[in-house]
Amino acid sequence: MTETVPGRLSGRRAQAARNDQLILDSARAVFIADPSAPITAVAKHAGVGISALYSRYGSKEELLRKLCTDGLNTFVAETEAALADDRDHWTVLSSYMRRLADADTSSMTVALAGTFTPTGEMFALAARSGQLLSELVNRVSDALRPGVGAHDLSVVTELVASIKSPDAGRTRELRHRYLAMILDGLRAGNSDPLPGAPPSWQEISDRWQPAPAGPRLPSARLAPERPGRGALPAARVRASAAGYLSASAPPRAAMAGRSGRGRRERGW
Repeated sequence: MTETVPGRLSGRRAQAARNDQLILDSARAVFIADPSAPITAVAKHAGVGISALYSRYGSKEELLRKLCTDGLNTFVAETEAALADDRDHWTVLSSYMRRLADADTSSMTVALAGTFTPTGEMFALAARSGQLLSELVNRVSDALRPGVGAHDLSVVTELVASIKSPDAGRTRELRHRYLAMILDGLRAGNSDPLPGAPPSWQEISDRWQPAPAGPRLPSARLAPERPGRGALPAARVRASAAGYLSASAPPRAAMAGRSGRGRRERGW
């Protein structure tokens, strides 16, 4: 009788792990489609009781943090893999961007930035992601047209993530189609100057700061990013979530900064 206990417990753990992943997959689908959806919608989508969900996550905000932390970890892993890739620089960059498109972490940036308060641990992880992305862009700069910075790549992943079709296979096909077009515009050999300055670090990071309640004052225009390919000012090395990071602002208003007098700067 005692010999069956380990197997039974193992089966329970396996089922719990399946439920964990089912809840996270459902939460991602539900909140990307509708960030305002209640947590009960996740339980319904996953086909589990609400008690099973609350036994893992005490609130919707806790679940959102888990989703975005997982996305940051994916981004960091992909960037580290690109830095370890010893192929020619253009192949490294284009392969990296295609992997990010498939990982689709930027859909969470498009949908969820500003809807919850990130933890200190998330800010630290985001800082690492930003440092790695800047390092990668510096390394492959010879394969990029002049003027392209690390934050440009973050916005590109967000633009690609905004492409959606009811069919998952078609979504992937279209995303890779338009990513190929965008990559051609990033490649070295095109010397035409790019219009405007790349997104500043504050423009990228401020989207993760929840908007204050009540009327909002007009946003002040931020100073452009200092010249240099993706270099982060030392005082602001916190991170690009890559669209979350990332990767994401096409649906948001013109990448305007949201910091005001007296507000402590928050990064993502």
